[in-house]
Amino acid sequence: MNAAVKPAKAAAERAPSYYAATLNVETDYPSLLGEVNVDIAIIGGGFTGVASAVELAERGYKVAIVETHKIGWGASGRNGGQVTGSLSGDSAMRKQMQQWLGKDVDDFIWHLRWRGHEIIKRRVAKYAIACDLKFGHLHAAMKPSHMIELEASYEEAVRRGMSTEVTLLDGAGVRQHLDSELYCGALKNTRNMHLHPLNLCIGEARAVASLGGLIFEHSEVLDIIHGPRPAVVTASGRINAAQVLLAGDVYHRLERRQLKGMIFPAMGGIVTTQPLGDLAKRINPQDLAVYDCRFVLDYYRLTADGRLLFGGGANYSGRDSRDIAGELRPCIERTFPALKDVPIDFQWSCAMGIVMNRIPQLGKLSDNVWYCQGYSGHGVASSHIMGEIMATAMTGDLEKFDTFARCKHVKVPLGDVFGNPMLAAGMWYYQLLEKFR
Repeated sequence: MNAAVKPAKAAAERAPSYYAATLNVETDYPSLLGEVNVDIAIIGGGFTGVASAVELAERGYKVAIVETHKIGWGASGRNGGQVTGSLSGDSAMRKQMQQWLGKDVDDFIWHLRWRGHEIIKRRVAKYAIACDLKFGHLHAAMKPSHMIELEASYEEAVRRGMSTEVTLLDGAGVRQHLDSELYCGALKNTRNMHLHPLNLCIGEARAVASLGGLIFEHSEVLDIIHGPRPAVVTASGRINAAQVLLAGDVYHRLERRQLKGMIFPAMGGIVTTQPLGDLAKRINPQDLAVYDCRFVLDYYRLTADGRLLFGGGANYSGRDSRDIAGELRPCIERTFPALKDVPIDFQWSCAMGIVMNRIPQLGKLSDNVWYCQGYSGHGVASSHIMGEIMATAMTGDLEKFDTFARCKHVKVPLGDVFGNPMLAAGMWYYQLLEKFR
């Protein structure tokens, strides 16, 4: 698809992003009025909720999604659009999960890395979702110690049968792919993907509706009723269900007694330049998505209409930046000197749900009420993986769900007060380590 910038029907109801300006179709689902009965009620119209709903609807369950704002309103419709095999918290996963998976833990984590790719590719094809899906990614090294890590990743990928999909590049090799002197090497991966995340999320929601699912926008859930027959309650309606899935990530304040202090917002800034014309092919001739190896990294890719979409510099205070373009322009110009003074057409923020140990949080609040949250900046692929795991658990197979639910998480006392300062202090520590890495 050649994305054309056009006014979105409900632009004021979404972040002022490139994605909102290039929607295929704006959503217009009704608000919840009155009482509805379904098999499973899902709170949250982002990737976790929508991906779970597709899985459940395909298995014959009557589902209803209830969303406070619009489908894809939060991080699912504002992120960098990269689908990679990186998992947040993989080291912490390995340490905890080996207690019950034993020698199979590395295989479990490896196959998990790529499951999101398979789900997204299949779903895009099955439901004809136009979301600018492309293949190719560089994990870029900024110093020799980064290359040591990339070499280990390359060797594992080759050992596991990906020799035709990965290439280790030196500095000269990177410069054949990017018009930048910033990197000393990179791992090129052609299995990894990039896409228009808001069009994907809305396309998947349309798939839910086509399968008989109900979707309600502008319908904030005020309470979850627990019990043998749980329900979700809004100001103007109620959904009765056999089961409830809370999939709101950092965008809700429900069930605070159990969930408070477990997940915290980090604000990521993203900008998009004006269309670059022939310059787009000069700076990134193979149309690859890129992120670097630092703890606090930059990430970027080209859009369908030849703009540079560039993000980075996560703010762990939980507050929005007042000048995202001003903060990211020096990063763009350092990466691509040819883009000095390039006009920036869009700037917006994205609240990512950060978990202290970075392991996604899956669990139950009561017998029939489940939750799933916390991808720590790796949400496009991870949300689809976890959506499949949640749907499988809610329909009777708890094996993979239990693997995650058994993991121990740090719960910060007075999390609303101390959570983000602790995150900020932790990231300062990691940035300090980066200097000696």
